[in-house]
Amino acid sequence: MSRTVTASLDLTDSRTFLAHDPFEFFAGVRANEPVYWHAAAADRPGFWVVAGYADVVACYGAAGALASGRGTVLDVLLRGDDSAGGRMLAVTDRPRHRGLRALLWRALSPKVLDSVARKVERRTAGLVGAALDADTVDFATDVAEHVPMNTICDLLSVPEADRPDLLHWSKGALTGADELDSLESRNELVLYFMDLAQQRRESPGEDVISTLATGLVDGEPLSLDDIALNCYSLIIGGDESSRVSAVSTVKALAENPAQWRALRDGRVDLDSAVEEALRWATPAFHFARTATRDQLIGGQEVREGDIVSLWNISANNDERAFAEPRSFDLSRSPNKHVALGHGAHFCLGAFLGRVELRALLGVLAGTVRGVEVTGPATRIRSAFLNGYSSLPVRLLPR
Repeated sequence: MSRTVTASLDLTDSRTFLAHDPFEFFAGVRANEPVYWHAAAADRPGFWVVAGYADVVACYGAAGALASGRGTVLDVLLRGDDSAGGRMLAVTDRPRHRGLRALLWRALSPKVLDSVARKVERRTAGLVGAALDADTVDFATDVAEHVPMNTICDLLSVPEADRPDLLHWSKGALTGADELDSLESRNELVLYFMDLAQQRRESPGEDVISTLATGLVDGEPLSLDDIALNCYSLIIGGDESSRVSAVSTVKALAENPAQWRALRDGRVDLDSAVEEALRWATPAFHFARTATRDQLIGGQEVREGDIVSLWNISANNDERAFAEPRSFDLSRSPNKHVALGHGAHFCLGAFLGRVELRALLGVLAGTVRGVEVTGPATRIRSAFLNGYSSLPVRLLPR
């Protein structure tokens, strides 16, 4: 495959992977140009595409050379600096990143989340039980979307009555019909959390927002804007990634009956199955960084100020890192995927995401005899979020 063909797909177009197979495309990229320059367009600059596992992992680990403060998603970064830079954890660099992460870690540590895990199991069991009673359900909308959003809302102590609005805005923020729709959804989320942060600052509880509203970073309290932006990040990251991972996992189980039987019969360790589910799903196609100095990446000369995109979907299917990567293998070991990132910006909600997938796999194994896909799965139209917005299935009881 020549350079012209390799670079022919527009990786900023939300429709690209509706029409093209990302695994086939990136297999060609890894074989021919594992680091290449994506052409500029009239309204946006060009950027580097990093596709190989080793290079992606190295870039994630090079926080000093590849900064996050200007933005970490191409859709935002290519239009200019992210307005949340230096304020929201995901787009904050050291030294402030360290203090902000410590505060959020205190609110989201595994010890704090232990009680939440029990709620996740009960909620998942109830949703799957209801699906078993129905002839056909849309696993995406009837099951998967209700667990992560409600779990995050439990942590934030969001009133039950407000949760449908948050789910609507969360979906719109990353997969809105157009740029204006996405912007409006993001603004609604931030404004909502600013109001809630003010309430918790005046009357704190035991929830995450209260921890942020009363905590200090570098000896100073966070502004209401900063609290709201980090709540927005938790909602987007905790809801979208877990939801699409669950849907992709159920689709893969239906399409791989031998793996489904191994899970159902207890021949697969649940923790191992969770890691393969995450690798297989890879909910974020990419993350992006900005070079802080001239450097070599995969033999290419990257200049200070260049945008560098790291393609998780390619790294997690690199033949040099994973044997038969397009084989869904719940016993895969080792499985050092980058579905949750790597390095200083490794996903803060990783524990929670794993708890949710483990609960789903455990409930399915214990109560479901088989999974039948009853209609076409609908891919999400996005250049960032990888997965399905609809998956009609029939769950057969044991």
